[in-house]
Amino acid sequence: MFLKFMRINVVTALFVSAAISAAPATASEWGCEVLLCAASSNPSWRGVPSCHPPMTRLISAMKKPGFDWPTCPEAGTGSPGFERYAACPEGYRVGSSSDRDGFGREENLCVRTVNMCQGKTHGLYHSDRQRNCMQTVSISRPLRSEPYFFDIKNDTSGQTERHWFELHR
Repeated sequence: MFLKFMRINVVTALFVSAAISAAPATASEWGCEVLLCAASSNPSWRGVPSCHPPMTRLISAMKKPGFDWPTCPEAGTGSPGFERYAACPEGYRVGSSSDRDGFGREENLCVRTVNMCQGKTHGLYHSDRQRNCMQTVSISRPLRSEPYFFDIKNDTSGQTERHWFELHR
């Protein structure tokens, strides 16, 4: 609660000072604007009109060669983390599809081993038949709707809180 209150006050102060200043924001100020907007969760940065300019600038800058994420040294954060995929459903584990050479690529599947014969026949199984009953099934690993994150430490509690966000226009 305190972090949320402080964040609201810092965001308000930052945007009021940015609105009053006629000079363009420095990289550090822009990085802090991005951080504060990205950390906004209810509403997300899309619902905060003053977040549109710095976030639109960020999205445009990301498309240019040599892009460096704007940082906010005052907040003790650097570039955000990125996790494209969400956790697998219960009962599945992370897996990956193989390319033509048999090498694993990104961990884009959720897999589990299933006994396909269970409940269909009765009696004892021959070990080869049992092995044939066990099959690995896979589903596509779900994508995160908000794949970027900042880990922000609360100076009061010492706890780190993860703030997820997305960057679609």
